[in-house]
Amino acid sequence: MKQQTKLELVVGAFVLTGLAGVAYLALKIGAGTLVGGDTYLVSAEFGNIGSLTPGSNVVISGVPVGRVEKVSLNPKNFRAIVDLRLEKAVQLPTDTIASVKSSGLIGDKYLALAPGADAEMIAPGGKITEHEDDVDIASLISRFAFGNVSPDKTEKK
Repeated sequence: MKQQTKLELVVGAFVLTGLAGVAYLALKIGAGTLVGGDTYLVSAEFGNIGSLTPGSNVVISGVPVGRVEKVSLNPKNFRAIVDLRLEKAVQLPTDTIASVKSSGLIGDKYLALAPGADAEMIAPGGKITEHEDDVDIASLISRFAFGNVSPDKTEKK
């Protein structure tokens, strides 16, 4: 009887250790911190980010280089502040443009970076000053459907 109890205890400990390891890896991969190692944080400010959420990809030329760390609201000007965690190997020029994009017509949102040609780089904790807001597809479709696609609302006849 004692031998069976001892075996069950060892097997139970092994299973619990395995489950703890799987849970740890799931959390690390979900947060995007397992791959890449050294990272740094930069921020960008937008007028409209659509449904961009923490954990969304940050890409340059379609290659993932980081993740959206945090999305918050600037209480002074009511603009969205997006904190990005980027791989340390990716150094961005100060004239980099950040754009909110969508994968497909109704796909997930991601942040696309278009590096500029400036010799000066954005320091860790710095800010991307150039941006393009999210395009609201539903608004464009309704404007097209109801015939109001002109950007100038004061048309002269």
